[in-house]
Amino acid sequence: MRDIVRVELGSRSYDIVVGPGVLAEAGRLIAGVVGKRRRLIVVTDQTVAKQHLTALQHALDREGLADGGPAVILPPGERTKDFDHLEQLLDALLGRGLERSTVLVALGGGVVGDLVGFAAAVALRGVDFIQIPTTLLAQVDSSVGGKTGINSRHGKNLIGAFHQPRLVLADTQVVNTLPRRDVVSGYAEVVKYGLIGDPAFFEWLERHGTAVVAGDQDARRHAVRVSCRAKAAIVGADEREAGVRALLNLGHTFGHALEAACEFNDTLSHGEAIAIGMVLAFDLSAMLGLAPAADALRVRRHLFEIGLPTGPGDVPGLPWCPEHLLAHMTRDKKVNDGQISFVLARGIGQAFLATDVDTADILKVLES
Repeated sequence: MRDIVRVELGSRSYDIVVGPGVLAEAGRLIAGVVGKRRRLIVVTDQTVAKQHLTALQHALDREGLADGGPAVILPPGERTKDFDHLEQLLDALLGRGLERSTVLVALGGGVVGDLVGFAAAVALRGVDFIQIPTTLLAQVDSSVGGKTGINSRHGKNLIGAFHQPRLVLADTQVVNTLPRRDVVSGYAEVVKYGLIGDPAFFEWLERHGTAVVAGDQDARRHAVRVSCRAKAAIVGADEREAGVRALLNLGHTFGHALEAACEFNDTLSHGEAIAIGMVLAFDLSAMLGLAPAADALRVRRHLFEIGLPTGPGDVPGLPWCPEHLLAHMTRDKKVNDGQISFVLARGIGQAFLATDVDTADILKVLES
């Protein structure tokens, strides 16, 4: 069974196809969007290539899609999202005779999608690309909405561009090949959609979240569909984050600072950082008298029950210095006129953007 979620952006609108077995139909679905005559170049990483590259190539071959040469295979991990690997990728693409009519296919998680999307935005001043996200996190978040980019030593995603894909293919079954930690990590971004504006979805997750993580395909397809619909609606209303799209950053100001403190290593995954960040955002909201303490407790309890960290003590080896984390926050791309932006909440499903949070209160919640 398939679901199609439309991202409405005028002439740049595109579909997100959600469901089990979508990867096997990738050739037919891609041909339906870009035709069969345009050259495709697949970009993936070493881990994903072992699991899914052959299946994708068979799906493309069945439709007779034009071959752009062997896939470009990158090292796995967040540290691949840097200038060095961007340069290597662009060099490989240009070496394969990249043309403006060439279509890049990003097969992998958020790192591959962000890097390939940015390469597509800058190569030849812009070429088309397609997202085939293979992680739960990428399916519900990074593959949708056109945010692309790389990290720098100053922080996460500070160099990038808005560049929308032509198509997103989210095969919920491929998530079963991931380690449990990766699935649980991706679940944090699913929870986010309930917390920012859909309390009924959060209640559904409290009942069915364990099934989503365990691999129940009906539950997972529902979770991905609802998440993608929520993001599609927000992106359609505010593509470049001038307003409502900023709500998607719930937990990210804290979370990106944690990732930077870990130097983007395996101590903390992106989803784990966001889980801690969402707990801190609700704790801060409760401390400021904005949200009920009971709601902050519900958030903490649900994430804990799923297996996500809810505080620094849950992550062995996590650097935890409030002053250093605050310094990382001041270099976040969401800082405006020197003021750190936070997504806070008046309760579950009632998120809002705050740009007037006192530094003393930020330190207080970090120290607590």
